[in-house]
Amino acid sequence: MVGVSRVMIQETVEELKALMHQQHQVGDKERIQLLYLLQSKQARSVSHAAEILGRGRVTLQRWLAKYESKGITGLLHREPHLGQECHIPEAAQAALKARLATPEGFESYRAIQNWLEQEYNHEMSYTGVHGYVRYRLKAKLKRPRPVSAEQDPQTVAFLKRFSGGNY
Repeated sequence: MVGVSRVMIQETVEELKALMHQQHQVGDKERIQLLYLLQSKQARSVSHAAEILGRGRVTLQRWLAKYESKGITGLLHREPHLGQECHIPEAAQAALKARLATPEGFESYRAIQNWLEQEYNHEMSYTGVHGYVRYRLKAKLKRPRPVSAEQDPQTVAFLKRFSGGNY
């Protein structure tokens, strides 16, 4: 019969039920539930189990193949997705962190992009620079607040010193 699993499940129905209740991740619980449905004969085939779980038949067959080759621990183990390696050279990363820590810093992400190209001969897209600086380094640009040209510096210093507000 097509879709009938030939995988021999070593765990008992009670063990699978207990293991299913211990899972915190939904994906892990679904994987154990597949084994539970097949072992308890609630699902007649992999296709029927796919209908019950709301997953594709091929996905369930992939899970069963993993269970058959690596066991229950292999079925529940998933490799972490670490993302792509940073392409900025180490020296440039250190210099960029140091420069962003100074009060002057950079005025824009375009300025950082140009600085990387001039100083380290490293071309990088605007979105790449923004993502790296804002989310990986968790740094913000240092843009000075606008100051009126008509403002008298002595009056500002006097107000800062003698007023109660935080200016």
